[in-house]
Parts: sequence; structure tokens; C-alpha cells
Amino acid sequence: MKTITVLAVIALGCQAAVDWPSFRGPNGSGVANSIGVPVNFGPNSNVIWKTPFPAGTSSPILSQDRIFLTGAEGDNLLTICLERATGKILWRKAIRPDRSEPRHKLNSPASSTPVTDGENLYVFFGEFGLVSYDRNGNERWCKPLGPFTNLHGMAASPILAGDKLIQVCDHDNDAFLLALHKDTGKVLWKAERPEVVHGFATPSVFGDQIIVPGSYQLTAYAVETGRKLWWVRGLTWQVKSSAIVFGDTIYATGWAPGADEGQRQLLPPFDEVVKEADKNADQKISSEELPPKWRHSGSWNFIDLERDGLLDARDWSFYRARRSAQNITLAVRPGNARGDLTDTHVLWRYDRSIPQVSSPLLYKGVFYTVKDGGIFTALDSATGSVHKQGRLPGAIDSYYSSPVAADNKIYVASETGKVSVIQPGPQWESLAVNDMEEPCYASPAIAEGRIYLRTAGWLYCFGTSRSHADLR
Repeated sequence: MKTITVLAVIALGCQAAVDWPSFRGPNGSGVANSIGVPVNFGPNSNVIWKTPFPAGTSSPILSQDRIFLTGAEGDNLLTICLERATGKILWRKAIRPDRSEPRHKLNSPASSTPVTDGENLYVFFGEFGLVSYDRNGNERWCKPLGPFTNLHGMAASPILAGDKLIQVCDHDNDAFLLALHKDTGKVLWKAERPEVVHGFATPSVFGDQIIVPGSYQLTAYAVETGRKLWWVRGLTWQVKSSAIVFGDTIYATGWAPGADEGQRQLLPPFDEVVKEADKNADQKISSEELPPKWRHSGSWNFIDLERDGLLDARDWSFYRARRSAQNITLAVRPGNARGDLTDTHVLWRYDRSIPQVSSPLLYKGVFYTVKDGGIFTALDSATGSVHKQGRLPGAIDSYYSSPVAADNKIYVASETGKVSVIQPGPQWESLAVNDMEEPCYASPAIAEGRIYLRTAGWLYCFGTSRSHADLR
């Protein structure tokens, strides 16, 4: 943006002194201002320190001298603080929730990444809600939330915007966006999101707006009031990737099963379905009544949003939208416009090689995505045209971690722990593939020449033998 509002300065300035304060660093960009980050590393190479760690898929965040991360051990939801220089655990705090929610086998009770303002920490657990700790692990406040109707479990991470803690809770019934005062935990506003079902994308800050990718649309809300300002239709039905904000443009992408080209299906409106299939005339459709021609592979609970064994008009409207949804990447330049911007403010769309989970990366003018199979794509950020697309050699795999960048290098970790290091540019090249020898779902953090990487059982700090001071 050519001009930035006072609120935007406040929103980002509260984290200005923090190297990597939230999921994927400053405003979720995935980009660090750092030099000396190693190309080659692994369990026995360029290890500054490593610390065994409980299970979880959340990503590490960094304050000036500390690392924060969550985990799960038995029935306990853990928040853990480590000393950044040594990896020594400084404190552990446990929450034992009073419920257990369903989740995908690859998800975890500790999947949401914390956020810090440099002094205090804010954590979200889907089976509990929000909790804040000070730097010494003392609980400041907590806000129970849920339960949530999400077959895969919750995963979106909290963010900070000025004095507000923002949490999106997209699930199949009564989805909402919430703003709490970061110092008291008091609810400042709650924006209902009735148009969405379950999703996993972490929001971003865009000036005085909160950007939320969700079912079928990208939406902007006012930071101060939670008022819905504008939206762009066209995203897929289940969104996992976070949006990227750069200047005056927002980039979003979303993939969901059944929404690739050739898989979509146009379904009739509910009154026609009832007329043909409602055998007992109760104005609802059971699994036995639904004709095969309108069925789609997958769990019945994906379309039975109330989990009552029957499809009503609301269930069918979401199912109908889901079957016609499209996997897409798009760029939006909203300016000061309000309302539906679908036909007026979209710069470009691209409907190939959409990442399934991984969030995109914009680095030095080029837009990057990684899709399962190790398909790495570089697009022109201004036009959406393809510069180069190819498979990452030695890392043809699934990808849940998101790419990050620093020091003219891009780092992306695969599910089995193959960390590709890529020379960025329109004609990108693979520099190295580092094998962590165990699964990796978390996105790396980068600061002061070091890369912090969580695997299934360890938290690693990689760097060269030079000290932090040498790298400044």
C-alpha cells in the first residue's frame, strides 16, 4: 500500500522487535530479514542444538531470546518455552481439557501456532480455547471456546493486530471471527460467519483490516469493529492455506477434494431434490434416500452439518456449493472498495497445481507454491503467468509445512522430512535436499542466520559456527 493507516502501524509495530512472532513470521509472510542461513544441515550437520519434543504439528515462534511452541502429551495440552541460544526448556505449562474432539489422523491437539507480542504469549487449542501467559509462564487469562464441529479438528492460529488478539473459528455450525483485548482477554467483538463451513487458514493483517480466507470466499473485516467490509467469491469449499499480504495486493489459494477441473458437479436446488428423493415427506433427505447420481465420495458427516443423519435445506446448499467449488489461486487489489469485489478487483486467477495444505510464498517479486508430489511453481506476482514449474528433485512427497525464505534462499519441508533449499527466481533451481530422517509438518522459523525446525520428535536449531553477533 502506498499509504498505511495509523492503525496498521500500530498493528504491526507491536511485533516490530520480534524476529518471528507468529505462524510464518511477520504477518504470516514467511520471509525473514536474515543472512548467513545455512544451505546444508541435518540431524548431524550444522546443528547448534537440538531438544527432544512432545508430539504436535504447530510451528515454532521466536521472541528476542526465547522460543515458544505447543505440544500434546497424554491428556495434556502443553505450552513450552525454550531458551533461544541453547534450546534449554525454561518452562512447561499444561492444560487438561474436559473434552476430546475428532480430528484428521495427520492433525494434532497441538496444531495451532502461538503468537507473541515480545513479552506475552497467546495460545489456541481447539479442545480448550485461548490462553495467555507472560514470559515466565504465569497465566494471565484464559477464554474457553467450543466445542467445534470439525471432522478434521481445528488448526487456525491466533494473530495480533494492535491491542487485539484475533482468532478465526471456522467450523460447520456457527463459525465466527473473534477479537479479544490482548491484556485482559475481554471479548471486543465477534463477527459471525454463517456462509462458511470448517476451515484452517490463519488470518492476516491488511492495513486496518483482517483478511480471512474461508469457504467459497476471501473476506475482509474491520480491525476495530469486526464489520464485514468486502469479499471476493471463488475460493474452494475447504481452505487450509493462509493469504499473503504484500503492499496493496492480497494473494490467496485454496484446494479441497473434488474441486479440481473435471471433478465438479452441478446439483439441483433443494426443492427439486425433495420432490424426487424425499420418500417419507419430512422435507429432509436421509442417506438411504439420496440417489447415487447426487452422491460424492467421502464421509456423510461432511455434508450433514448438524450430524443428525439428515440433510436439510442448509446442508444441501453447502453441499451444492461444495460440488461446484473450484480450486484456485487468485490475487486481489481491493483499494478502498466495499462489498462484493469478485468482478471488479481480482487481478488474476490460476487454477493449476494448487497447494493442498501449504501456504504460498511471495519473495522478491515472485509468487511460489508447493503441491503434493513436490511440484514447485513460480508465478509472476503481477500477472499470474507461470515462470517455471517442476518437481523438487529428491523430495517428491506430500507437503504440509509451508515454504519460508531468507538470505536469497527458500526452504520447504516435506512430510517425510526432506527439506529442499531453493535458489529463488523466475527460473528457480534446487540447491540441496537435507534429510531430517523423520516426518515434518511444522513450518520453519528463521532469525539471525539460524533456522529452527520442528520434526516429529525434535526441535532443531541449525546454523554455522559463527555467533549471532557475527551475523547482525
